[in-house]
Amino acid sequence: MVLSNKGILPILWEMYPEHQYLLPAYFEEEQPARLLEYCRKPIFGREGRNVSLHRASGTAGNDGQYGAEGFVRQAIAPIAQCDGRFPVLGSWVIDGETGGLGIRESETPISDNFSCFVPHMFA
Repeated sequence: MVLSNKGILPILWEMYPEHQYLLPAYFEEEQPARLLEYCRKPIFGREGRNVSLHRASGTAGNDGQYGAEGFVRQAIAPIAQCDGRFPVLGSWVIDGETGGLGIRESETPISDNFSCFVPHMFA
């Protein structure tokens, strides 16, 4: 459960600030004013529910039933767009070794339960 909730993101950023593979992330009540554009994510959530993107050009997001435990704000990184879709890669690591990879594609920058998903398993 520790690695599957968004509460790990600010902890990793605090432990490894400015790490090349991490984005700045803070618990909502601790978020500094300098983080002007960010993604707001519920600590416990799934499939893009209650996730919102806050940009200078406006805010977009999904409703849902998550967020009672609080939210995390994370800096936004550009997402590639391919043929009008936004692919996101996720990996499963088991005991330090790659176990699989999932590719989720959505028509919006926020993936949801209607996103196309293709799993890949490694032996």
